[in-house]
Amino acid sequence: MAPSTKTEAHAAAAAVGYPDHLRAQVDVYLDALRFPSRAPRTDGLEEAMRYSLLAGGKRIRPVLALATAGAVGLERSSILPLAAALELIHTYSLIHDDLPAMDDDDLRRGRPTCHVKFGEDVAILAGDALYAEAFRHLLTAQPGDPARVLAAARELAGATGVDGMVGGQYLDVAGVSETPGDLRRLHELKTGRLIGASVICVLLLSGSPSDADETLSWRRFASELGVLFQIVDDILDVTGTDDALGKPQGSDERHGKRTYVTEFGLEGAKKLAQESHAAARATLSSSAPHGAPELEQITDFIYTRTS
Repeated sequence: MAPSTKTEAHAAAAAVGYPDHLRAQVDVYLDALRFPSRAPRTDGLEEAMRYSLLAGGKRIRPVLALATAGAVGLERSSILPLAAALELIHTYSLIHDDLPAMDDDDLRRGRPTCHVKFGEDVAILAGDALYAEAFRHLLTAQPGDPARVLAAARELAGATGVDGMVGGQYLDVAGVSETPGDLRRLHELKTGRLIGASVICVLLLSGSPSDADETLSWRRFASELGVLFQIVDDILDVTGTDDALGKPQGSDERHGKRTYVTEFGLEGAKKLAQESHAAARATLSSSAPHGAPELEQITDFIYTRTS
């Protein structure tokens, strides 16, 4: 059952913490990844890719994938190629988000952004390469039935294209969202679809659940988790500090973006986060009636995070 009050939710999250053992597993795998080329003199591109990929962070998307694998009975290590692909794509999105044409941020995770360190041209190419390498790695390194691997690749491509992350990013920069419903849809695409893919791709690789209603329940959980992440992100952009966030505080305000805080006020956004957290926990209970403690930890962490 989801915590009934915000105070109880914070206490619960503090008690269970974050599945750092899964993050450590992801970090070891990512550190071993290389992106060699048969063309000479491309070491600088690989350096820029790895600079951003290995910058740290909670690795929420790949950790979600490993936690979902545990919840459905898959060996966690068996889906590390998928987990890595998720993080490569997330890193590409961060590099491009930080560009002068987008959010124009100079700091990411407490150090210079990729375009500040290597130049805007190299940063664009590093992001492009990470996206391509994500699919190459998934399709060549992910074990399992080929049809299931292809299904996961289709899901991941859809989650990051026009009807996913990039489409949501367009809605954001175009400023075409006018209603609260529009704002939620924007973030369901921009943030929610990749977070959702972190769960759904694992289900596709496992071949379960086979029941359509159960699949829908998992999708609802994943979608709500993505929205919760963005609501909290908007709150932290107002209440956080540069040191805690590892990037400039108040970036959304400087760019005049519509956020959950500008739409509903700070207290209204906090209430929405509380409601979204409760909804995510409820749908998770429905999806995994026998329990999914690591997924519960991640859900509570996303709600209570401070960076």
